[in-house]
Amino acid sequence: MPKFVLICGPQAVGKMTVGQELAKITGLKLLHNHMTIEVLTKIFDYDKETYRKLNLDFRTQIFEEFSKSNQYGIIFTTCYDFNLEEETKIIEKWRNIFKQRGGECYFIELEADLEERLKRNKTENRLLNKPSKRNIEWSENDILKSVRKYRLNSYSGEIKYENYLRIDNTSISAKDVAKMIKEKFSL
Repeated sequence: MPKFVLICGPQAVGKMTVGQELAKITGLKLLHNHMTIEVLTKIFDYDKETYRKLNLDFRTQIFEEFSKSNQYGIIFTTCYDFNLEEETKIIEKWRNIFKQRGGECYFIELEADLEERLKRNKTENRLLNKPSKRNIEWSENDILKSVRKYRLNSYSGEIKYENYLRIDNTSISAKDVAKMIKEKFSL
């Protein structure tokens, strides 16, 4: 049964880059959150209900089909507002898709200080893979606004999942973080 590796954390913390490195060393497939975002925002406004519904449906259907496959596993990256019960329910729904078929689920939470995240917001890899982030002024303002508006990291001890790992990757390379995840969970 395929494994489900969810990497969450605030914008520009390095989720996608860690996911890319983890995919290289494990054979897991990567679906970073902007792979669905970028498709849909070409058609629908980001802040509209239609966009949100389709984005959720699209991801859920991908997980449903992947969980039935004979592939090793999938990495998914996302921001997760820990204050919103509806987001917790979505994460649980996705985990249950895999668990119901006997798959294992892993929850990795990344955190980094704001100064480092603002630097990472401008990296070549991020801008290459996330066209909607290429307006740096808008993207930086979005990060700063989200710091005040959302809780994108959990409180200490809040996450009770069996396969959970929290990493402050402020000063750790994506390659090293990926190695830590691989070793911790024997992926």
